[in-house]
Amino acid sequence: MSRHPTIKWAQRSDKVFITVELPDAKNVKQKLEPEGKFSFSATAGADNVPYEVDLDLFDKIDVDESKSSITSRNICYLVKKAEDNWWSRLIKQEGKSPTFLKADWDKWVDEDEQDSEPAGADMDMGDIDFSQLNMGGGLGDFDADEPEEDESDTEEEIEEGKHEHSESQAATPASTEVEIKA
Repeated sequence: MSRHPTIKWAQRSDKVFITVELPDAKNVKQKLEPEGKFSFSATAGADNVPYEVDLDLFDKIDVDESKSSITSRNICYLVKKAEDNWWSRLIKQEGKSPTFLKADWDKWVDEDEQDSEPAGADMDMGDIDFSQLNMGGGLGDFDADEPEEDESDTEEEIEEGKHEHSESQAATPASTEVEIKA
C-alpha cells in the first residue's frame, strides 16, 4: 500500500504552486490533465517506500504552460490556471482538506496583496555607506595592536572582599529588636 507525501500549495490569480515534499524521491511519475487532474507517484527512502497521490484540482489548467522541477528535497510544480481567477481551495472536494495537504506559507499571497510589491521593496537606500553608521559589528574603534586593560578583580582583591564582608557581618548584631514604648 502506498503512502501520501506531504503536499504544500499556494496560488496567484494565474497559477498554482504545488510542492511535493519527498526527499530523495526516485522513479518519479507525474501527470497533469487539462480538466484539472494531478497525479504523482514515486518511491523514497532506503526501503523504496511507494508514495502516490491523485488530486482533482479546483478548476481546469493549462498543461502546456505548466512546469515541474525535481530536486533532492522536493518536487515543485508551477501549474498554470486555464482562467485567471482565485480558487477558494486547491481541490474540488468540499469540506475538510486531507491531512497531507497544507498551505505553503512561504509562497502564500492574499488575493488583495497580489499586485502590491513586497514590504520594503519601495525603500531607496541610495548611496548609504552602512559601514559608516557605527552600529557595532564593524571594526570601528577596535585596535588589535594595543593590549586591553583587564578590569576584573585579581585573586587578592577577591580575598580582600571576602575578608571585609565577613568582618562587617560580625559587627552586625544577629537580630535587631525594636523597643516600643506605650
